[in-house]
Formats: sequence, C-alpha cells, structure tokens
Amino acid sequence: MGRDSAFLQETFKALLRINWALYSTNISFFRAVTLLDFEFRLIDSITEIDPEDYSRLINTDNPFVQFDFFKTLEDSAAIGHHSGWITQHLIVLHNNKLIAFLPLFIRTNSYGEYVFDFEWAKAYHSYGLNYYPKLTTAIPFTPSAGQRIFYDPAYKNNELFNAIYLQIKHITQKNQYSSWHLLFPRKSEHEELNDKTLLKRLGVQFHWFNHDYKNFDDFLCRLTHKRRKNIKRERKQVYSQGLTLSNIEGKDVSPALWKEFYLFYQLTYAKKSGHSGYLPADFFTLIGQRMPEKIVMITVKSNQKVVAAALCFKDNNTLYGRYWGCRQEFEYLHFETCYYQGIEYCIQHKLKKFDAGAQGGHKVQRGFEPVYTYSNHWIKDKPFREAINNFLVEEQQYTKSYFQHITEKTPFKAI
Repeated sequence: MGRDSAFLQETFKALLRINWALYSTNISFFRAVTLLDFEFRLIDSITEIDPEDYSRLINTDNPFVQFDFFKTLEDSAAIGHHSGWITQHLIVLHNNKLIAFLPLFIRTNSYGEYVFDFEWAKAYHSYGLNYYPKLTTAIPFTPSAGQRIFYDPAYKNNELFNAIYLQIKHITQKNQYSSWHLLFPRKSEHEELNDKTLLKRLGVQFHWFNHDYKNFDDFLCRLTHKRRKNIKRERKQVYSQGLTLSNIEGKDVSPALWKEFYLFYQLTYAKKSGHSGYLPADFFTLIGQRMPEKIVMITVKSNQKVVAAALCFKDNNTLYGRYWGCRQEFEYLHFETCYYQGIEYCIQHKLKKFDAGAQGGHKVQRGFEPVYTYSNHWIKDKPFREAINNFLVEEQQYTKSYFQHITEKTPFKAI
C-alpha cells in the first residue's frame, strides 16, 4: 500500500513549486485559556489528573486509554523527551470540574505512530522548513483504533467538541508546531471533525470477527475447503515439532516469564529492523502488576523450555494482539501463536473481535477481514496542506481499491 520515497518526494516537489522563505516563530507558552466558560489546560503528566476523575470520563474498558496504561508509559520512561513522545495532554474544566480529556503529545519524530508521514517530513526538509515538532493525539506505540476525545456525559455537545478542536488549532498556530494529527480515532470522531481545512486519511487493517462460533472447527466450517485445509495443515505442522502452547492470564505471568518475554520482544525488533524495541523492560513488568486483568500471554515450550511468546491485551469485547517474539524459528509458529491461538481464545471467552495489529494482508487467508482505519491531520502551512491533501485524495482512491480487492479474497464460503 505504500509509495516509494522517490515517487513521493517528486510528487511533493511538483505540487509545491513555491519559493519558500525560512521563517522563525516565537514560541507562545500556552498553559491555560478560558473560552465559552471552559478552561483549557495542558498537563505534563497523567498524574496531574485525579484517577477517579479520569475514570469517570473514560467510561470504556479499552486497555490502551486506562489511567494505568498512560502512567506505566511514563513511569517506565517509555515516553519522554528521549523517545520523542513528550506529554502535553489537553484537559478541559468547568467550574474546576474535569469535563474533557484529549491525549496529546509533542512529537520530535514519527516513530511508533503507524500512520506514516515520513515523506511529509522530507518534503518540509527539502524546502528548508521544520516538520518537527508536531502535535499528535494517539496512543504511543499502539496502532489500535478507539475513542480519542473523552467527555463527561453531562457536558458532551457540539459546542464543547468544536471548542476543543479550535483550541488545538490555536495551540498549533501560536507555537512552533507544524501540524496536529489525530491517529486511529473511531469513525464517528473522524467524521465529526468536518472542518474543510482538516485532512482525512484512510488506512486498512485486518480483524477477526466472532460470529458466535462454538469452537475453532465451527469457525473453519465457514471457510472454503482450500483455506480450511491449509489452516489445518499449518496447525498440524506446528504440533508435529513437539511444541506445547498455553494461554496464561496476566495474574499468573511470573517475573521470570516477563523477563523471558522481554528477550523475545527485543529479538523481534533486532531481526526485523536491527534496532531495539520501543518499550523498556520496566514497562512490561509494571503493566503486568497494574493491569493483569487486561493481559493474556500465549507461551510456546519446546522440551519444557519457553521458546516463544505472544502478548495480548483484552477488554470485554476485543482481544488485541500486540507483541511477539521467539528464541528460535519453527515452521508456521507465528501463525499459530499470533492468530489461531487468539481466535480460539476469543471463541472460548466469547469476545467479539480479535485486533491482531497493523498490516498483514496474509491474515485474510486465515479468516481475518479488512477494516478501515482513520486519521485526521491539520497542517498549519496552507501550501503544504493543499499539497498533502492532493496526495491523500490520490492515496484514498488506491486504499479503497485495495480494500475492495482484498475483500474479494476473503476465504469465507458464500452463504
């Protein structure tokens, strides 16, 4: 689905044939402003919010927006100046009562976002301008869609929604930030932000949906003969290698197993990209202590020794596949550990969906279905905004075509 770097660079140059002048912007240190009886504040840490007030606003069991998830990112130093995720959450108060929350970060790079804008940064650089720092509303290192703007139900209305958006634009305009990016919001949030200057972007992921299956064989019966046969063959090959797989709930993951898992996690990054993973060891041990009910780990043993593992988060409706790694390679083990075990877990625990992470068109052959993901982008500089919009219009046509093409490849039997 990507475009190569040279093509994008030339696209931007063609669209931006303008004589740019270097300029500097005086930084306005925005901390609080009152608008329409709402008080807006930027905070440097989630701990500046009372956990009970925060829980009252969130009103969802999605693991990635819980107070403890953000706090663990901070406490483990997974985010901060060194990583380019600098906390600047926006909160809204009315009569000193917390009524809205928007996760917000100053970004000095684009790593860990999974909505790729590296070519946009290159285009800025080619004209002597800075793309970073920018503002991003997202869950760090987590390409999973969900609610991004949270309200006290008594205050949720279009006036407040628009006031928050206007305040974000104000912060971006008055400071050195090039842009604001809202990543992986719910479709309703994506569409509700209908300002013509706010750019919209589509992406594609692959999720598995539980159609009230009784067991894994019941799921397989929905597939074509060819795909059903291939999955059975892959699973048989895994177990013929003498491997034993187990699902371990978060409360039962021992410190020693967390240590093993972190090794696997780092090995995955080392093999794929040659650099270390984004998350430090302390993140995993702390999240295991603070949110055990949101975690399940799938372990693989060979000769009674753990050789691979996958870490999933969960809520009452969804299993989220997040991290995987192995000490040694086994044929089809990745598919078994990261896909089939998760599907079985969802069926057994009556979860409605399995979000197995970003990318991976090969998931379709294994019963996953394409879904759209969304993002919104406000670019401060008008010429760049227009150029990027032209690119996104073209990209959206490609994305929709790809979505249609991959939908036709799903392995489900016609009903």
